[in-house]
Amino acid sequence: MVTNNPRRQFLQAAGSAALAAGVAPLIMRGTAEAAAPVTGAGAKAGPFGPLRQIDAGVLNVGYVELGPAKGTPVILMHGFPYDIHSYVDVAPLLAARGYRVVVPYFRGHGTTLFRSASTPRNVDQAAFALDILALMDRLKIRRAVLAGYDWGSRTADIIAALWPERVKALVSVTGYLITNLATNLTPLPPAAENAWWYQYYFTTERGVKGLTEYTSELGQFIWKFNSPTWNFSQAVYDRTAAAFKNPDYVPIVIGNYRWRLSLAPAEAEYAEIEKKLQAAPPIAVPTITIDGKYDPFTPDGNGSSYRKHFIGKYQHRTFDVGHNVPQEAPREFARAVMDADRL
Repeated sequence: MVTNNPRRQFLQAAGSAALAAGVAPLIMRGTAEAAAPVTGAGAKAGPFGPLRQIDAGVLNVGYVELGPAKGTPVILMHGFPYDIHSYVDVAPLLAARGYRVVVPYFRGHGTTLFRSASTPRNVDQAAFALDILALMDRLKIRRAVLAGYDWGSRTADIIAALWPERVKALVSVTGYLITNLATNLTPLPPAAENAWWYQYYFTTERGVKGLTEYTSELGQFIWKFNSPTWNFSQAVYDRTAAAFKNPDYVPIVIGNYRWRLSLAPAEAEYAEIEKKLQAAPPIAVPTITIDGKYDPFTPDGNGSSYRKHFIGKYQHRTFDVGHNVPQEAPREFARAVMDADRL
């Protein structure tokens, strides 16, 4: 275990301080109902909830589960700065088709809390994958269809690459998102770098203060930039922004983006996993990749830039939406999940 890691000390202290200050009770727990779909853009679907809690690994995970208990499991994973409500329309559509749908809050989001104040608030990409595997174990899910975008795509890709026996099929927005730390040190063309402005902002103490003071405003600004054609309502955004009140939100977000730029050392406990991930392991499970046509992070080439990483049954689709694909195109996303399951 690394004992003199400044990043670890910052993350752990931030979480502990928030708990001591009484932030945690602001997060709804237990049998609270997840918000129902808000009228506006997107397909209308059935109820989304109730919100459940379960101890899994180092976390007490908040999640929504819909559909029959014996249905084919599907785990839907959100990104940043988003939450489980990215799937508020997708989940009921899948449940209506007989799937057992699980939508968890990632560490640092919503009602997902660390079980101990002394647990390091680790942010390496491997930590998120292990969180999902721990949740699958606690829910007695041996194998599931994994689907996600942004942080969710990365997490699903990692599990599909290193634990393929746990993955029936994969839906991954923006393709292969496993972070290669060496590649991440290579500069992109200026226009592409501009899209990542907040990643660099978060490397500064000003960025830490900015995310802390303007948590909601910053998230909404990113939503508009990421999805220029999505006319979401204030109610839709506010429903998700409530998940950013988690006491570990700021340290997890800041730490993860700093880790990606090699500005914080990787945790020794993930060394073996990370060694495999840095070798860009291929993904052999049946996969459908999706690009958002108006997503500023979609690479050129209609999926060709990452096609080589997927060596099993494969399809690629592009939807006329931005970054938050499942919330902007819920019916199309749900269809992709069902089609991936049948590949």
